[in-house]
Amino acid sequence: MTSLMDVWLGGCCTLWPAQRPPPARCPCHLFPLWLVDNAKHDEQRQNRPARSRWDGVGPVMTGPRVVLAEDDVLLREGLASLLDRSGYEVVGQAGDGTQLLALTREAGPDLVVADIRMPPTHTTEGLEAARVIRQERPDTAILVLSAYVEVQHAMELLADGGGIGYLLKSRIADVDEFLDALQRIARGGSVVDPALVRELVTARRREDPLAALSAREREVLALMAEGRSNAGIARRLWVAAGTVEKHISSILIKLNLHEADDDHRRVLAVITFLKAR
Repeated sequence: MTSLMDVWLGGCCTLWPAQRPPPARCPCHLFPLWLVDNAKHDEQRQNRPARSRWDGVGPVMTGPRVVLAEDDVLLREGLASLLDRSGYEVVGQAGDGTQLLALTREAGPDLVVADIRMPPTHTTEGLEAARVIRQERPDTAILVLSAYVEVQHAMELLADGGGIGYLLKSRIADVDEFLDALQRIARGGSVVDPALVRELVTARRREDPLAALSAREREVLALMAEGRSNAGIARRLWVAAGTVEKHISSILIKLNLHEADDDHRRVLAVITFLKAR
């Protein structure tokens, strides 16, 4: 019986007989287990000729052409293997932003997959390269990968239109979800990581001065902004004037408008409402 250690050391493909190919998403192809000198590996790859895709008889049509940019060679090779087995044609691999731009200009890919942080500073090299690619080749789809949720970077990129995606690297573990995202981006759609959406919603709630108001209080404040008196608001909402006064008092407290006379507080409340729209 083959042990788990045998699988890790020998590769899971060794468990498959020669007449049967390993599964398309075989783990040892997705993340092969060896130590790599990143700089040396990149040098060797640049001198390596592109591979033709054969079906046993002759060359066949390939899917979207992709350039990968990731300084972690192990992850990059795993992605390349995954894409290759999923119908994409990987036409280039880069380890930094400069190589990414050069390969993109040379190969003219349909899709670029790049890490946001790459050498030499590991800050925004991938993002800056993506911006240049979008300017020079607006029809090239771009997916940027990040280890963390970086709202500002993501929003800058997504503002450029369709054919753009932002995903956390952890999403790669769900192969079907990752490939689906790639397909949507390649077709001109936009993909945003759910974690980024949650962060944006949370930030919006933190920044929205009206978030603490109830639906009825928002109605009252909107009518105040129209210049209606308490009696006018009461008639519009079919409630008693005393109820309107209670709502307005609650609104002023929730908006932290505790001091100054009532008329001035109403004006400040209306200004807050208009700014938040």
